[in-house]
Amino acid sequence: MNKGRIVFLNGVTSSGKTSIVDALQLKSHEFFYVVANDLFEEMIGERYLREDYWKYLSEAIVMMYHTAKLFSDHGKNVLIDGIMVERPELKPHYEKVNNIFSGYPLYIVEVFCPLDICRQRNIARENRTEDQSDWQHKIMAKGIRYNCKVNTHLNTSEECADLILKSIFEDEV
Repeated sequence: MNKGRIVFLNGVTSSGKTSIVDALQLKSHEFFYVVANDLFEEMIGERYLREDYWKYLSEAIVMMYHTAKLFSDHGKNVLIDGIMVERPELKPHYEKVNNIFSGYPLYIVEVFCPLDICRQRNIARENRTEDQSDWQHKIMAKGIRYNCKVNTHLNTSEECADLILKSIFEDEV
């Protein structure tokens, strides 16, 4: 059985990852399951998040990666809605991602949006702090080799999805 594709949408909060996930699911002829940092964070009880947020979130994120591998092992495509941050609990995060997905069809997409626009989106969402994208940007993993880069300020989610799909499936055209 062929492994399913794993598409990692990497970007700060409010950069547009989830909107791109929705567009990808609408536009792609291939079906994709979705795993997301936010979904895995919700698996952790509030008590534990207050007790040691990064410890428990980091464990959940690593489990999210292994969940994506499991889907891929069964021939299923997966979208990861996440962010690679360099925290002591995950360092070196990008290297861990590469090790976990070694031998898998992994496509890493940079989802970019100017921080001032992310800040406005954070305020509008009301479930993020205004500066959340700023501090995430400061701790994002460096040196990531992206297969594709999209800018959600210059392109719609649908246009970003088209660019990503073209990048992923270009070898089949």
